[in-house]
Amino acid sequence: MPARPLPSFRPFANVRSGEGLLVGLMVACVFAIMTGYYAMKTSREALVLAGSTLGLGGDELKAYATGAMALLLFLIVPAYDKLAERHRRIHVLNISYSIVLGGLAVFYVLGVSGVPIKLPYFVWFGLVSIFLVAQFWSYANDIYDEEQGTRLFAIIATGGALGAIFGPRIAHHCSTFTLMLVAGGFLLVAIALLNVVEGKLEGRAKRRADKPIEGPGGFALVAADRGLILIAVMLIVANLVNSTGEYILSNAVRQHALELHVSSAERRELIKAMYSDLFVWMNALTFLIQAFMVSRVIQKLGARTALFILPIVSFGAYAAIGLIGGLAVVRAAKVVENATDYSVQNTVRQALFLPANRAVKYKAKAVLDCFFVRLGDVLSALLIGIGIHKLDLGTRDLAMINLGLIVVWIAIASLVARSEGELASADSSSTMILPRSAWVISLATPRAHQARSA
Repeated sequence: MPARPLPSFRPFANVRSGEGLLVGLMVACVFAIMTGYYAMKTSREALVLAGSTLGLGGDELKAYATGAMALLLFLIVPAYDKLAERHRRIHVLNISYSIVLGGLAVFYVLGVSGVPIKLPYFVWFGLVSIFLVAQFWSYANDIYDEEQGTRLFAIIATGGALGAIFGPRIAHHCSTFTLMLVAGGFLLVAIALLNVVEGKLEGRAKRRADKPIEGPGGFALVAADRGLILIAVMLIVANLVNSTGEYILSNAVRQHALELHVSSAERRELIKAMYSDLFVWMNALTFLIQAFMVSRVIQKLGARTALFILPIVSFGAYAAIGLIGGLAVVRAAKVVENATDYSVQNTVRQALFLPANRAVKYKAKAVLDCFFVRLGDVLSALLIGIGIHKLDLGTRDLAMINLGLIVVWIAIASLVARSEGELASADSSSTMILPRSAWVISLATPRAHQARSA
């Protein structure tokens, strides 16, 4: 007989007796991570868009710098593989967060001293931020089994959605550089909570705590599995679309700020405030979708259908930008697109790895979430550079190009949904065994899990 659901969580997800404390800690942890993330992100936008560097406007510089991150990740990911092979998972997390906190302190000191930091800070944040988020979800995949994760990931992700609302609001009360210290404080809370969670684990999750992450490297794991390759290609195209959209948004915000003819410092604070408001609206919508819709969408439609929600929403967003244009339309379109991405798409994507073995969860997932996502940024930088400087395209033209890319994205998502490869089961050491993808079965038929648990 299954454990009785807890009434306090009932509006959001099926949290059972004995799971509430751990779920609450995980919600608080991802809240702290995303609050720190958005505090850093708001300060980054203010720094990079307020002026120009190397003769490039901040909007264009963002596109090219994110492309450069993929090249650096090609070197960083193998080093992360080695770290995971030599240390317990909590030690890997502690080391990673210590590096990030040290970096924030250095940038704060340099920034208040007047040293130009916009480009190195932009690149540094782009590298470390995706690792912080990816590590949290790798950890969640490791401590929950497939049945639990399918039920609980939606409610855990609401903590991130709340943090994404709270983080930008802090920006209204702090200077650009003070936000770095605020972000560091929240990340300290996050790593402390992760250590508390580690100490409260029981059973299978606790037995794994002392084991390093063995197996091939992340790139080798992806290359060996057709399902992982398809996911990688889907992430590249999806991020190509999203990053091009972020350039369109940045360009609209920057042009608006330039038209006001204020000083560089005033422009920086104005852009910070604009992005703060944008993030609040975006993440408020994310929270509503995450808290009240995601669990029900996955249960009723299944992951194969849920994979198509974001590209359909994105198609409508870029159609509006291409046909109408204007800052108000761009802002509204990106709010809806990103809110869908951060809620439905993120939950489905994280849950794909629940049946995978630990090497896939930590190493292959890091490669997918970091390198292949940033590879989409590389292609976006090329598209923007060629489109602007060679073909004389405007932002509305780029939006129309995105429509064609979304058609490709939908086609790849169809292949992912029908994939015959498999992310390995938790007890397996290989990555491609059974004739049907375990994550497709587990998420497409969630009621079957409830029946089995009964």
